[in-house]
Amino acid sequence: MKVLYTTLVVIILDQISKFLVKGGKIPFLNISSNGMEYGESINVIGDFFKITFVENPGLAFGINVNDTSKLLLSIFSLLASIGIFYYLYKSKEQKFIVRFALALILGGAIGNLIDRTFYGVIYGYAPLFYGRVVDFFNVDFFDFTIFGKTYDRWPIFNIADASVTIGVILLIIFHKSVEEKSSENKVENEICSTNQNMELVAESSMIENVKNNNREENKN
Repeated sequence: MKVLYTTLVVIILDQISKFLVKGGKIPFLNISSNGMEYGESINVIGDFFKITFVENPGLAFGINVNDTSKLLLSIFSLLASIGIFYYLYKSKEQKFIVRFALALILGGAIGNLIDRTFYGVIYGYAPLFYGRVVDFFNVDFFDFTIFGKTYDRWPIFNIADASVTIGVILLIIFHKSVEEKSSENKVENEICSTNQNMELVAESSMIENVKNNNREENKN
C-alpha cells in the first residue's frame, strides 16, 4: 500500500495551495495566510499562465450544479473515494502504473471532497457538504466548447483536478495494455499447457508401444 503515499502527497499539496490562495488561520499551529482577493489574478508566465482565485460550487474545472446535485455530488465523491481505496487495497498484485494512476485519482477526489464537505463550515458560509471548491490555475488555451459553453481559456482548476485528470489518462493508456498483456500471457499459458499434454500423450503412447512389442517378443 506504499502507493497511498502518492495520495497523501496530492492531498497535502492540494490543501496547502488552497490555504495559501484562499487564506485563513490554523490556531493550534499558529499559522495564518492573508490569501488573495476573490477574482484577483497574478501573472506567472505573462498572460499565458496566471494564479487566479475563484471558487466553484460544482464539478471540476468550474462546471456548475444546483444545490441538490451538489449534495449528491459530495456523497458520491465520498463513496467513490471509499471504493477506490478498497480497490487499491484488494489489487496489490495489479501493475504499479495502474495503482499509481488510481492513487492520483483518489488523492484528487479527496482533495476536492474536503472543500465541498468542510469549507462551508470552516469559513462560515454554508452547511456541511455544501462548500465551494477553491480553484486558481489559470491557463490560456485554444478556444473550445464543452457542455454548451465556449471557453477562450482553459477552465480554472487546482492540484486535485490536475491529479484526477493525469490519473485518468494514465489509467486509459496503461490499463488497456495491462489487460492485453494479461490476455497474451493467458493464451501463452494455454498453449504451453496444451503442448505439455500432447507431449504426455505422446510419451504414454510410446511407452505403450514398447510394452506391446515386449509382449509380442515374449510370445515368440
